[in-house]
Order: sequence, then structure tokens, then C-alpha cells
Amino acid sequence: MALARSTIFRFAALVFLLQLAGAGLLLGTVRLLTHHQITAEAEAQADDLRGALMADYRRGGLPALATAVGQELAPARAQGRVLLLVDGQGQVLAGNLAEWPPSLVPGGASSTLELFRVGREESERIYASAVPLDEGARLLVGHVVESELRFTLILEEAMVGGVAVAIALAAFAAWSAARLIHRRLASTVDTARAVAAGDLARRVPVDHSGDVFDALGVTINQMLDRIDALMTELKIATDGLAHDLRSPLTRLRSTLERALEASESEDARGSVARAIDEGDRLLAMLDTALRISRAEAGLGREQFVAIDLAMMVEDLVEVYGPLAEDNGFEIVADIAGPVRGHVHRELLGQALANLIDNAMKYGAGRITVSARREADEAIVSVTDEGPGIVEAQRSEALRRFGRLDAARSKAGAGLGLALAAAVAHLHGGRLDLGDNAPGLRVDLHLRIEERSRPA
Repeated sequence: MALARSTIFRFAALVFLLQLAGAGLLLGTVRLLTHHQITAEAEAQADDLRGALMADYRRGGLPALATAVGQELAPARAQGRVLLLVDGQGQVLAGNLAEWPPSLVPGGASSTLELFRVGREESERIYASAVPLDEGARLLVGHVVESELRFTLILEEAMVGGVAVAIALAAFAAWSAARLIHRRLASTVDTARAVAAGDLARRVPVDHSGDVFDALGVTINQMLDRIDALMTELKIATDGLAHDLRSPLTRLRSTLERALEASESEDARGSVARAIDEGDRLLAMLDTALRISRAEAGLGREQFVAIDLAMMVEDLVEVYGPLAEDNGFEIVADIAGPVRGHVHRELLGQALANLIDNAMKYGAGRITVSARREADEAIVSVTDEGPGIVEAQRSEALRRFGRLDAARSKAGAGLGLALAAAVAHLHGGRLDLGDNAPGLRVDLHLRIEERSRPA
């Protein structure tokens, strides 16, 4: 079904059908013209002979017509002629047929009949017409068209063979055209996939032929050059923004710390401490927001390293074990074996830490962290046994700074799931929210095949 929807397949099918239609039209035209020519010649000969015989009939009646029929059937003049003259009782008066053919009606349309001529052992196809005469007498005038029709049959067989060859050539032409288009577009598709995997230096090969495929490659390369320039500008801008904002926030924190030390009132010290906490929270939000923007833009793939995701999961579970126990949770690792891949270790670790933090904030019961390999993907999952997130609200939960009503009473900025989704995007994958029945299941899909490695 997918092949039938393919544009290249439909183009190849169109080429094939047009070639086939052309061959069929040619065969039908030749057949029609051949039959028309045979019929026209036979009818012309019959008309000439019928005119001459009817002139004799008008001069001398049936006796003169019978004599004329006998003369026309003389060996020197026969030349494939078929004549038959019968009286009103059907008795043969002259001719080279033994009896009148029942299907031939005097005065009716001419037709091709298969008849036996007198002295012939095989039937022949004859184009004949009948003329009614006085007192029920009838005259059949025809011409043998057996050899012409046989020639037509041979021609048709040859044309059928030609159509068979045409079908084979049409199929080859369709395949060749589809193959040519596929080869011209394959390099473009490969380049797009490489760029999607993080190789922003990849470009479409061009041959400067000036055709539409070459123009497409040149245009895509120009677009990629522009994207590369914008990505560089974004990296510079985000790095500068992080530096510009961190500096005043750090100075603000230092000032608040000095104010805390100088404060004598407990109320004042409490207010300053809360201000410091908010500053730390703002710095953390800024850092996370910048990480999300950079990950969504595909920046950071140059920092991919080869690790075992199973060991990372076990380390995180060990680190979070005491904290989970203090908060009334049980956290376990579900690992079946090594899961190796090239990933951004720092960002992936932060994303998983955020998912575990969310499970402890909003979940309940056992928290399970797992890692497994499926085809060219690694799937790292965090599940809990809490209330979960209803399907209608999951897109809102993934939005940056998106917080559901149930989460507004607890500390947080609504960036944890957004960061995890951005990290999945950086690794060519996706983040899925599902039902753990009960609880929430978060699946982080990461492409770990060879082409996901940085160039």
C-alpha cells in the first residue's frame, strides 16, 4: 500500500500505462484500417460485377443472367469470384455454390460468410451480398477474402508480439525513469537525514546541469548555509545571554548574602533568605531554559560520548535512593543488560534527574527507572504509581513553563518535561507520556544508531 502511494511509483506506472496505451492504440488502428481496406476492395469488386450482371438481366431476363454468370465463372475470369443464381423455388440456375446460404437475406446488408465453393474441399470466407429478382429469384454476388483475412490474422499476431515487446520496453522505460528520479533525489534525502541527525556541514551534491534537480540541490544548500549561520548566531546569542544574565544575578546573590549576614532581625533574615532562594531558582530556570533552546536547535551533538545507559540508570537510582526513601518512595532500576549508545551525557543525566524529581513530587509508590534497546533506539523510562496525567493534558505538560493545576501548589518552573523532550529531540528521538495503570509512564526514545554520532 505504501508503494502504491509513492510518487515515483505513480510516475513509473503513468509512463508504463502511456506506453501500453500507445501500443494498443497502434494495434487497434492497424487492425481497423486493414479490415476496412479488405472490405472496401471486396465491396468494390462485388459492386462492379453486380452492375454488369444486372445489365445483362435487364436485357434478357434470367436466361441471359444465367449465361452471364457462367461466363464470369470461366477459369480465365473467375479470380476468386463467387456467384449463385437461383429461381423462385430455390433451384440453382448457375453459379459455383451448391445451395443458397440461409443466413444471407436478399436486399439485406453485405456480410462475410464461410462457404464451400463447388469443387473445393475446404470452406472459405466470402464477402457476399444478395440481390432480389423478379418472381422470387435471387442473385448472390461475392468475393473470396480468405487469403486477405489470413494475412490480417498474421499481421495481428505480429502486432500482438510487437505489443508484448512494447510492454516489456514500457516496463523497462518506466523502471529506468523511476530509477533516474530516485537516484537524483536520494542524495537530497540523504543530506536531509544527515542534517536532521546533526551534521550541519553536509550539503547536497550538485552537477551544475541547470535542470530542476540541480536547482533543488542548490536551493537546499543555500537554505542549509543560512540555517548554519543562524545556528552559529543562536549559539553566540545564547552564550552571551547566559553570561550577561548570570553576572547580575550572581552579584545580586552576593549582595543578598551580605545583607543576610548584616541583618539582626529574624524577620529580615528570613526575607533575605527567601530572596536568595528565589534568586537561585531564577538562575536554575535561566540555565534550564537556555539548555532547552540549545537542545531544540540541535546544539551540543559535538559533545556526544559513548556510554552504557544501563550503568547511568543504575548510578542515578543509587544516588536518588536515600532521598526517595526519606520522602516515602521506593526507587528501583529495571535493567536487562547493557544498552550502549552515543549520547550527551550531561544533558541526558539532567533530563533523567528531572523525571525522577517529578515522580517524587507528583507521583506515589514505587518509582522504576529502566533502559532497553529496541532496533536502533534506546528507550529510557521512568514510571511511578501516582495519579498520572490525563491524556487531554499531556501536551500542556510538555509545553515550556507549562504547569497543570495539580502542580501549582508545589515548587517548580514547568521546565522538567520540556527539557526531557528537548534532549530526546537532540538525540533524534521523542518523549512519550503514557499510562502506567496506575501512575505516569515517561518514555525517552533516543536514536543510538551509527548515524546519530556527530561528524
